[in-house]
Amino acid sequence: MSVETLKELAAHIADRNPDAVIATSVSAHGELTVEIVPGAVLGFIEWLRSDATCKFSTLVDITAVDWPTRDRRFDVVWHFLSMYQNHRIRVKCALREDEVLPSITGIHPGAGWYEREVYDMFGILFTGHADLRRILTDYGFRGHPLRKDFPTTGYTEVRYDEALKRVVYEPVKLVQEYRQFDFMSPWEGADYVLPGDEKAKEAAK
Repeated sequence: MSVETLKELAAHIADRNPDAVIATSVSAHGELTVEIVPGAVLGFIEWLRSDATCKFSTLVDITAVDWPTRDRRFDVVWHFLSMYQNHRIRVKCALREDEVLPSITGIHPGAGWYEREVYDMFGILFTGHADLRRILTDYGFRGHPLRKDFPTTGYTEVRYDEALKRVVYEPVKLVQEYRQFDFMSPWEGADYVLPGDEKAKEAAK
């Protein structure tokens, strides 16, 4: 689909939803993005599905992005497909850490697992979800792994204890042998050769 056609679609969406749409953009790669206000999520997504020009009836994905230095810390992102019009759209909504969004499971029942994943990974709550609980991490997991302030080591390590014959949870402990980093590149005198280094030597001849 041409960029011009997507721009016409973006104008149509913005004109019909002036109270919901903050901005629209079309990338050079033919990607249409619409930014909306949090309070308009349900009405706007229902309109995208029912409007004859759009017919975005297929939910492809729901995810989020963490911007910890921003006042509105999260971008919640929905991707939709119109198999009738051969259109794709990305809908974004900026959200503060203490804000919640309505679940769209009443419009797209398949959103249930996606919303659980966003809750699990980012801690974003969806009101009206029938079973909003973790889906990828364990039941007693602490924190939300895709937040930028989540430590890369996590808080807890899991191992099988042979004496107890069960899985045990323990605080993460990094002993010194796991902290030995070699910051010297192979081109600065390190005593090992990485795959592909031989190509640099051949090019230098």
